[in-house]
Amino acid sequence: MSPEHLFGIVVILLPVAALSGWYFGRKDARVDLDGGAHVPVMSQDYFKGLNYLLNDCPDKAIEFFIKVLEVESEAVETHLAMGNLFRRRGEVDRAIRIHQDLVARPSLDREQRGLALLELGLDYMRSGLLDRAESLFKELLKMGMYEQQVLRHLVDIYQQERDWDAALEYSRRLERVTGEDMRDVRAHFYCEKAQIFIDDDNLPEAFRWLGKGLKEDRKCVRARLLLADLLNSAGDYKAAIMHLKKIEHQDIDFLPEAIPRLVKSYRELDRMDELSAYLSRLSVLHCGITPVLVLAELTAERAGLDEAKSHIVAELKIRPTIRGIDRLIEYSLASAQGEPRQNLLLLKETTTRLIEDKFSYNCGNCGFTGRSLHWQCPSCKSWNTVKPIHGIEGE
Repeated sequence: MSPEHLFGIVVILLPVAALSGWYFGRKDARVDLDGGAHVPVMSQDYFKGLNYLLNDCPDKAIEFFIKVLEVESEAVETHLAMGNLFRRRGEVDRAIRIHQDLVARPSLDREQRGLALLELGLDYMRSGLLDRAESLFKELLKMGMYEQQVLRHLVDIYQQERDWDAALEYSRRLERVTGEDMRDVRAHFYCEKAQIFIDDDNLPEAFRWLGKGLKEDRKCVRARLLLADLLNSAGDYKAAIMHLKKIEHQDIDFLPEAIPRLVKSYRELDRMDELSAYLSRLSVLHCGITPVLVLAELTAERAGLDEAKSHIVAELKIRPTIRGIDRLIEYSLASAQGEPRQNLLLLKETTTRLIEDKFSYNCGNCGFTGRSLHWQCPSCKSWNTVKPIHGIEGE
């Protein structure tokens, strides 16, 4: 038997043995000895179950434990402990079997049945049987039990199923129960609804749902970006600029997402001087390297590479970044010759690799890193926690 198997068995065995020992210690069935002492009668099935568990035969062990534990009030905790441990180990089928056995017992009182239903619902969620989990959680709501936990799980289920209407409804119910402000989360649900209509080219409905998202949370950057994209596509560049500039006051960390869109809008309006003035102000605010690099591009177009290089050098003295150094090397290569050029090419190859190998976004909640922006973290499933990375290797 491998050390991993042995450790897993011990993890299950210890609580089972402790709870079962407590259970048998409370049983009334005892044997009188000659001196009047009493010792508990422990079923042979109990020892058989332990033996199967030690020999890494969990399915047979479950059969014997279910047989020996008659699911009276004293034994329910043991069943629940075994089921939870199997689920935590990833053996969800076994956890389901144990919890289903509990739910089927007519001797359970209301509290015991409610807890067994909750645990079985969690088993179903873990195994991807979301419709079954949903049904059990709704039954618990009707029973008036575990309301906060159940509502949270239902919101999670509807997100996985992309049923945004139900997610909106149950998030409001959860907010009323807990007092937790979930407006920022609901704003993303509205954006998800809007994206469906965007994909179907139903722009009026998309605008309507994005408006609802901003009404729910005025700081929803995602809604602003989507609105700007729609307005740019429709040729309303002034309105797009208005929305994009508001991102600075919503969450300044997301400005790098807005700037490429601003460049598009200002170019269409032929108002690049106005854009340069705006980017200069952002550079002074140290809003990341993206406004600096875009301003350098505009400076190169208008005044030449020397002016653009001076702009990059001034920024690097204050806030050095790999992307800034990479751009400075690129501009310097234009006039370099001979050995200095070869050295610069080597440096450029190095900075390019560094940039390509680095992640651009990370989740402030769980630490997930990625190269593209996710409004819902793929790892911890939190909304609005993934942002552009700032610092020498990022913005």
